[in-house]
Amino acid sequence: MATSTRAAKGAGVPLSHRLQNVANAYIPAVLVFIGITIAWEAVVRVFDIDTFLIPAPSLVFGTFVENSAQLFEYGLNTFREALGGFAIGCTLGIVTAMLAVRWRPLARLLVPISVASNSVPIIAFAPLAIVWFGINEGSKIAIVTVMCFFPTMISTFRGLTSISADSLELMRSYAAGERAIFLKLRLPAALPFMFTAFKLCSTLSMIGAIVTEFFGGSVKFLGVYIKTEANILHTSNAWAAIIVACLLGLGFYLIITLIERLVMPWHISFRS
Repeated sequence: MATSTRAAKGAGVPLSHRLQNVANAYIPAVLVFIGITIAWEAVVRVFDIDTFLIPAPSLVFGTFVENSAQLFEYGLNTFREALGGFAIGCTLGIVTAMLAVRWRPLARLLVPISVASNSVPIIAFAPLAIVWFGINEGSKIAIVTVMCFFPTMISTFRGLTSISADSLELMRSYAAGERAIFLKLRLPAALPFMFTAFKLCSTLSMIGAIVTEFFGGSVKFLGVYIKTEANILHTSNAWAAIIVACLLGLGFYLIITLIERLVMPWHISFRS
């Protein structure tokens, strides 16, 4: 009864009010972006800065439009690496967290390792990954896997262990087994933590793939393309490729957010 009342209340929200909420959330960011772009264009033109140092946004946008087909082809190649590492790293992180809940010494072992690994810049691991996994896609996927594994493992473990003692005792008083406790109590409690990690890893995966590509690979990948174009002072091409990387990373993040809304519409952040 309460659920249907909340649904009816949400359905009765005027469209103008919803549009206003969307505008309040996104218009400030859009205005800041437009302001920075205008200021960038003005500085380049007023001070007559060389193109190879800082290209004007208009030149970058023109290059992006002109080479969009090629850039998105390279971007999708890089995104494939990011997605592969994301899937492997997040899956391993969830499985490891589930094992750590059952065997707490594993958690005490992995937490210091995760802190140590996150304190080392990814650029330090990239050359070693290329030696171990080759210069092609394997090394990029390996780096992304490592970057996604520890945030997902830590967040999932925190979520699985965030349930209150009273809730756990109530489930056990109903003679619920570990399977029922996991599916009906631990997993719903962990979902918000897991999706927070997924959204973080959606951006980390693109960063890891592109940075690792700086150390070698086919020119048909964004990282190699950006480095090559910057080395020959075609900075407008490099900036256009960066725009593609930003768009792919943003799109990946939005897809994760949409899946989050579909999987857990009951969460208080979406109900409100």
